[in-house]
Amino acid sequence: MNVAAVVTEPLYVLTIKCPDTVGIVAAVSGFLAENEAFITDSAHYGDPNTGLFFMRTSFRAGGKSFPSLDRLKAGFDLIGSRFGMEWNINSSGDRPKVMIAVSRFGHCLNDLLHSWRTGQLAIDITGVVSNHVDFRDLVEWHGIPFHYLPVTKETKADQEARMLELFAETKSDLLVLARYMQILSEEACKALSGRAINIHHSFLPSFKGAKPYQQAHSKGVKLIGATAHYVTGDLDEGPIIEQAVERVDHTFSVDALVRTGRDIETMVLSRAVRWHVEKRVMANGNKTVVFR
Repeated sequence: MNVAAVVTEPLYVLTIKCPDTVGIVAAVSGFLAENEAFITDSAHYGDPNTGLFFMRTSFRAGGKSFPSLDRLKAGFDLIGSRFGMEWNINSSGDRPKVMIAVSRFGHCLNDLLHSWRTGQLAIDITGVVSNHVDFRDLVEWHGIPFHYLPVTKETKADQEARMLELFAETKSDLLVLARYMQILSEEACKALSGRAINIHHSFLPSFKGAKPYQQAHSKGVKLIGATAHYVTGDLDEGPIIEQAVERVDHTFSVDALVRTGRDIETMVLSRAVRWHVEKRVMANGNKTVVFR
């Protein structure tokens, strides 16, 4: 067997969300087998509380009769209609277009740029938006458009409108708030529903407002954490994609807490973005199903 040929073959990802019932897995696997698809990975979950079924299956061509993607979708539509599915089939060649927003903390931005540049994150970055100029040189060094959109109380609505215009003009699929320290309006949250990911320290809501790490230090916290979630109109309370924590103790200074927190923020946001673009995250009401 030609190993190189196997490696370069496109992978396809089928995602499904529908009412839970008997026979879904059998129908899906049977359809793929009939079309000579070779399943490389599959995971599914039936939520007993919502009565919904979720499935993610990756596969590749397994025989000479494997159809084109368009024919595969047309054939699967019969199963989708039968079970009332929300479904899609994506190719590994589809690179989501991602716009990044940042303010004055660049640890998450730098990690995303590095992962993209080294090919570890299969996305196309359409641009970086910021209300400060701190990272213009870094972004432009990577050959990515940098959009400086300063904001004041009086210009906030116009600034946000321009950001949404850039998102639409670049045909972006996802907005990543990589420590972007501006609250999106209710209208923007609705427009970007399921297409915007934010990162914050897990002290919220216990330590809201300015200087959360200083507040945490004064309270003698024992855990530092971070949360990545989809953006909604409820501040920092959207469906959670990923979280992580690390133990700290009385020897940690405020600076040490900040460094630890930023390390965790970087890791958690990276995972959330990766899982989103790999179609591993599915909305389940106010929660998510994540097939890691």
